[in-house]
Amino acid sequence: MGLREDSLKNNGDGRVASENKIKMKASRPSATLLAQKKKNNKNKNLKQIFVLSFDALRERKARSALTILMVIVGGGLMIAINAMSAGQSAFVNKQLNTLAPNIMFVSSGQHLRGGPDGPPTIIFNSEVVNRIKSLPYVQQVIPVYSGSLQLNALGNIENAQVMGMDPTKLNLISPSMQLVPGSSIQPNNPTGMLVGDTVANPPGLTTPFVTVGQTVKATYSFADPHTGKLQTASRSFIVTGIMQPTGNNQIDKAVVINEATANSLFHKAGKYDSMAVAAVSADYVNAVQQEITNIYGSNNIGVITPKAILAARQQFQSGNSSFILDIAFISLLVGAVGIITTLYTSVNERIKEIGTMKAIGAKNTFILGLFLSEALLIGLIGSTLAILVGGGGA
Repeated sequence: MGLREDSLKNNGDGRVASENKIKMKASRPSATLLAQKKKNNKNKNLKQIFVLSFDALRERKARSALTILMVIVGGGLMIAINAMSAGQSAFVNKQLNTLAPNIMFVSSGQHLRGGPDGPPTIIFNSEVVNRIKSLPYVQQVIPVYSGSLQLNALGNIENAQVMGMDPTKLNLISPSMQLVPGSSIQPNNPTGMLVGDTVANPPGLTTPFVTVGQTVKATYSFADPHTGKLQTASRSFIVTGIMQPTGNNQIDKAVVINEATANSLFHKAGKYDSMAVAAVSADYVNAVQQEITNIYGSNNIGVITPKAILAARQQFQSGNSSFILDIAFISLLVGAVGIITTLYTSVNERIKEIGTMKAIGAKNTFILGLFLSEALLIGLIGSTLAILVGGGGA
């Protein structure tokens, strides 16, 4: 009987101990719960940090606004400059694509250097034209007389450059050239005139300057071949055609008359001002250029190709963009210095506040995060507005 009672007692004690152990295990938090609680506390701390940082920026509105403005100016300027540079490059490439890739523009060395005094080193006449036309891989040579006219149409005055050439060969220089309806090319008409789009439709005017079939009075100047004095004369022309926009300013801002008329008007005596040389294809442009240079010398004659124009333009754009981007970078650097200055001043002003936070248990990481989040908010607000301002400005 005693043994049985002892056994029951032991079993009872074991059961109680087991139940107590289970209760203790149940009351002890699991690792998952601890991690979740830690994560919640961390999220709560981050939320508190950003709320306090935003409140701190609102308390110092003027200083915060000026700092954000520095970021906007720097970032917006960089975005706007990049956008404008890309747009300008696309525009230049589009314009150069309107030129035939197999065309070279040839001028005398004097004209190439822009020297006003002295005769040209090489006189472009029919002999030079035929010599270049006989070179290998040359498809066509288009000699051009140049000058300027003052056009009077019903009392309205416009100035225009003159291209005295065979108008039927304009498509060789500008393959995209088209005429407005009703136009016609009359190469043998001494009074016929083709008018570029910019001359016919000057910017800022709501009505055309001239229309097809209209008569215009042209006033021009020339050097008297006997006395050398500058003379002025006038002559009437009929607008036989108006060109649609080509994207080539040399054509859009000019009028075209035939060779014989230009030679007579400006008393050129058969001496051309320039030539357009067309190679059989773009692959032979360099070979033709080298042949012309070998014959006449690089100092006596200038040959310009669309590729050379594009390279010079791109080099200029690259240098200009780099210069402006440097200015924008300095502005952005000033914005960064402004943020650092603002935070440094903010720390000095809030030393007592920092001490109070540490006294109530705030950790150093919490206080550091508070100031870093202020910088982050300034950067986010400033960069977002910079994107909007820079995109709008471009």
